Amino acid sequence: MIAFIDAHRSRFGGVAPICRVLSQHGVRVAPRTYYAVKSRTPSKRCARDAELVELIRSVHADRAKGRGVAGYRKVWHLLRRDGVAVARCTVARLMRQEGIHGAVRGRRFRTTIADPSASRPADLVQRSFRAAAPNRLWCVDFERHEALLDLAVVKGHRWRSVAAGRRELRTA
Repeated sequence: MIAFIDAHRSRFGGVAPICRVLSQHGVRVAPRTYYAVKSRTPSKRCARDAELVELIRSVHADRAKGRGVAGYRKVWHLLRRDGVAVARCTVARLMRQEGIHGAVRGRRFRTTIADPSASRPADLVQRSFRAAAPNRLWCVDFERHEALLDLAVVKGHRWRSVAAGRRELRTA
């Protein structure tokens, strides 16, 4: 919100007109609130996070320590070894926010490759999965498992067996 007002305040003639329009559209913010946020000093957590991000970046990129492949647990251990007292969840949160991640072993599996030339079924709900009232919209996802049972999954409900005992695949 503050960044939006900062970006557009010169274009719309100050903070008050932007706050007025935002309030008309349901985002209630007063000019006084904007100025209070701008004049406030950063919290201790924000200041500590800024310091930790620099330390995390240096440890992660160090060729002797993290080598750019260390995940949050290894970075946490390396920081502790260097005498930095920080929680593991804090290191994980900051690495996630900054887009720093470790190497992933193995390859990532891609289970489905869509055919771009294939026809798609009609989108009857226009990607709006909200119903105006109960029992107005049902979305069902069918899955076929080549085990002992064929199962259907109704989202938000438990698994229910549809057809039992069919072991071979029949084609028409």
